[in-house]
Amino acid sequence: MNNFLVVTNKQKDSAFACTNRIRGYLERHGKSCFTETGDVSELNIPAGVECVIVLGGDGTLLRAARNAADAKVPLIGVNLGTMGYLAEVDSAYLEEALDQLMADDFTREKRMMLSGRVVCAGGAKERREDCALNDIAITRRGSLQIITFHIYVNGQLLHTCHADGILVATPTGSTGYNLSAGGPIVEPHAQLILLTPICPHTMSSRTIVLSAEDEVAIEIGENKKGFVQEVEACFDGSVTMEMYAGDRMEIKRAEKVTEMLKLSQDSFVEVLHKKMDV
Repeated sequence: MNNFLVVTNKQKDSAFACTNRIRGYLERHGKSCFTETGDVSELNIPAGVECVIVLGGDGTLLRAARNAADAKVPLIGVNLGTMGYLAEVDSAYLEEALDQLMADDFTREKRMMLSGRVVCAGGAKERREDCALNDIAITRRGSLQIITFHIYVNGQLLHTCHADGILVATPTGSTGYNLSAGGPIVEPHAQLILLTPICPHTMSSRTIVLSAEDEVAIEIGENKKGFVQEVEACFDGSVTMEMYAGDRMEIKRAEKVTEMLKLSQDSFVEVLHKKMDV
């Protein structure tokens, strides 16, 4: 690889020490290096860039993934955060990682994404849609209240759930919000969709594992007490959409994928052991 883009989380690299360290090393080896800061949800990827290096944590990488997937450019993360499950490279080993990238010594991994669109009740408003690498979370907003969710799979009613929210996750997202909500850890290359209730108001609610080919629709039910159901759909913790009773979120596997670069030969189990101490 010869052409790189470094995306920096300014809160994690405020003095740009790590950014300049990467750019200087690449340029000394005759490579080109662009830099980008600020809101990476509007990431500009110059023509010819072969790799996006994301400095920060998993949140920064997730925000960059949407634009990288559109441009069909692979990502690799440098962890400047805490756990950094998606950000593989430790800042202490930057030069070794850059040597591998320049020598094309890596494995390409394609990760499935989810496509979600909001369909308003009665078709009163235009449809809104976006994509997520990790998950789409549909949660309450405003005052504390139990939300009624009608969950459909391939057009058939699967379950009516009363909870604080519903999380629809990919295998890549299984170690994120899904795990915190009590969902299972899934091998990231699996082709599955996970439905995990968030604080369900029943003892019997569990994660439901579906095929990646299934199509899910989550409809916001009416509140029996007469309160307006105010719900927020959030894509990878950044892009948000308001929803109300009668609206539905239609979710399926996205046509595009996120391509990530893997430098180490560690297995999925070894990564779990190192990152999560399991």
